[in-house]
Amino acid sequence: MPGCVWLEGAGTGGQSPAHLSRIPISLISTSTDCANSTVKGKVVHKGPLVPLSANDFILKIVIEESDSSSNASSQNSSINVVLFGKLAKTFSQAVSQGDVVVASGFTVGKSPTVHKDKLHPCNLLLSGDDANIYVSRQPPPPDPRSSPATKRSTTNPTEVSMNPKTPKYTYIRLGHLKPGSVVNVFGVVVFFKQPFKSRGTDFCSSLKITDQSNQKISCTIFCEKLEDHPKIFQIGDIIRMHRMKTQFFNDSITLINTHGFSVVTFDGSVGRDVEPRTSSRSFHFDQDDRRTVEELRSWAASQALLPPVLTIPLSDVQPKAYFDLTCQLLAKAPIDTTCTLLRVWDGTKCPRTLLKVIVEPDVTEGPSSFSKKKENLIANVFVYDNHVEFARQLKPGAFLRIYNLRAIPGSNKAPGLTSSPSEEGDHLGFHLHGGTAFGRGIRVLPENSPDVQQLKRVIEAFSEDEETDIPELNDSEMYEVWCTPPESLDGETEKSSTERRCSHDIQPVTLSEVKQSEPGQVHHVRVQLRSYEPHRLHQALKLYCSKCTSMQDVPDDELVAGLFSEASKDSGPCSPPPWVLSGRVDVPGDSLGSLKRALHIHLSSQLISEGKTKELIYLMGSTLEETCQLADNYQNIIPVRSSGGHLTLLDLAAPFLFRGAKRYYGCKRCSEPALRELCAERVEVIDEKIVAEALGVQLLQFVLLMKLELQDATDTLEAFLCRDAELFFSLLAEEAATNQEAQNSISQTMESLCPPGGSTGERPWLDVCLRSYQAEDDDDAQKPTCYQICHTTVTKASSQQSDPEPA
Repeated sequence: MPGCVWLEGAGTGGQSPAHLSRIPISLISTSTDCANSTVKGKVVHKGPLVPLSANDFILKIVIEESDSSSNASSQNSSINVVLFGKLAKTFSQAVSQGDVVVASGFTVGKSPTVHKDKLHPCNLLLSGDDANIYVSRQPPPPDPRSSPATKRSTTNPTEVSMNPKTPKYTYIRLGHLKPGSVVNVFGVVVFFKQPFKSRGTDFCSSLKITDQSNQKISCTIFCEKLEDHPKIFQIGDIIRMHRMKTQFFNDSITLINTHGFSVVTFDGSVGRDVEPRTSSRSFHFDQDDRRTVEELRSWAASQALLPPVLTIPLSDVQPKAYFDLTCQLLAKAPIDTTCTLLRVWDGTKCPRTLLKVIVEPDVTEGPSSFSKKKENLIANVFVYDNHVEFARQLKPGAFLRIYNLRAIPGSNKAPGLTSSPSEEGDHLGFHLHGGTAFGRGIRVLPENSPDVQQLKRVIEAFSEDEETDIPELNDSEMYEVWCTPPESLDGETEKSSTERRCSHDIQPVTLSEVKQSEPGQVHHVRVQLRSYEPHRLHQALKLYCSKCTSMQDVPDDELVAGLFSEASKDSGPCSPPPWVLSGRVDVPGDSLGSLKRALHIHLSSQLISEGKTKELIYLMGSTLEETCQLADNYQNIIPVRSSGGHLTLLDLAAPFLFRGAKRYYGCKRCSEPALRELCAERVEVIDEKIVAEALGVQLLQFVLLMKLELQDATDTLEAFLCRDAELFFSLLAEEAATNQEAQNSISQTMESLCPPGGSTGERPWLDVCLRSYQAEDDDDAQKPTCYQICHTTVTKASSQQSDPEPA
């Protein structure tokens, strides 16, 4: 019988066969005897089901030792499990996160993600007829808030449905916590520190929460990414945490995050919208959760446990005070390795004279000067020590809350800068000292935050008042101001622009005229870049098939590593074609000593004598990591597997060829893969095209795909950048796949064309060639008109000044 998922009551009682012995997860290694063994654990993470073909699937889960609370000292109590084929599909439909499972018929491989996820260095692979999963579902723990009369009865194991259901979470009051359990909790934040770098690779958050039980519980959260930490903006916020482990520390109960941890926070102010703050793509939130948030808000408002509000505007700041400031970042500049200057404002005027700081324009990110009226409202904030790294990542235009900021009078506190005259001895400078005491730090606020909305109204009121000093223009003059860019901005030349490289002899038109024209035409426009997608520029890299014109994302390493691991299990004896022979390769150093002993390496016999440039290596039984290591020293590595005693290529979701750091992929739809002889006499140098043709693979091409929103005085227009993206950025998409300098170049180009947080006046004007066309969509009678940027390249200001006009 093929591998199955056995539920409780489904013939076997949900119990694994008695003759199999259980192995603790912490004792698993690549030398483990898997034939008569099982592994038991609770599902703490369940990934998406990924189809490889019509009847083949792959699924990744994480299981944790079900009795890990009694074995808390073990550092490897959680392990990745990868399921293949119909077993993966059945598991995805029948098993939910939180179920306890017993796995048998597995094999053990090295985990390619151990350095990333910090889990067990091995993973379990389940496929084939011998692989089985036995599922045991436990009833949830009772809710201490519920009376015995209202508790629901426990579901009988034989009544478990095969269909996954929306999870129903049980929350424990903080006064009912007991050590050694994993719980879900709600609470009101009474103290918090912004995430700070721990001694390891993670960031650490520290906070204290309470609820109606009047117990104050300390919480410690470790996450590798800052965005996974709680988004706490102020004391009094409401927090909900899932899968927190309770432990006894310093004579009191504390909480620490464990595997599967998730967190959602809410504004704690009574009457405000219940809007969850989270970085999770999906999370459970229903009317019961909303009711709990409202109850905690009302209870907290009636208590005297919250300190006075520390967030005050600049108009209320007094010398020597510590306070929290909600503001907008206008510009920033590095002072030295231990200090960064932030120029901020909140639209209000401080009653004291503010410190004036002179910074060189060439080191300032953002505008180097402002109107005299606006300068009087700008506060100069010196950020020190551990906060410098975070400050360097901030972008002008961002809305911030700076915690435990100190107002210091006197110019002698300015670190090495020319500042206000000495006679103004009472002027204020603002300092964010190092450390995390008293919650000291910086937080970027989302634009939909109520505090940011209020700040925007104050700033907009100032902006409208400032505009009254500008002379009125008639329509024709205003149009000229919009459409004619200045020679320079603030005395500086534009950093970047674009120029057309086409031969079309047509006059520039406005975007409004472009949108009124029939599709199928070419237009010249002069525009600014209003926005672009994707902002995570690595997502702009795609794989394109020139034969079927399909486009797909570049497969991630986790999926590719799973395909390699699955193929390595079938690396048994095989009969290679007569033109391929088994051999060995010399690898510098000892890092791949085990690789040379364990892997099956085949060489193309007709090409060996022709030199290294004509060498093909067919590599079988390797992991992705081992293949990449070997590719550092050899070109033209083709991963293969054994199928029916013969060599075949891996699934084309994995690269079919490695050439140094470069990987090449094939189109599943258009390829007819097979190992064929490559005639050495007809080939001077082997490249990816030669190999793809010999293997019957339709080579996929790396391309860049972005959507740009253009604007001028008349309208806005969305245009795609794809066909001529390499001309636009002056680099190859293939370089962007492996070369960090190329990736940095794209990022810098986009930031120069569309400065983060910059105003319209700071964005350069671009000369662009646009082609319009109708989208191919048979289901839509009104085919939309699309636009594509073509024959356009980005130029730097320095090159424009010295190079002659293009012919």
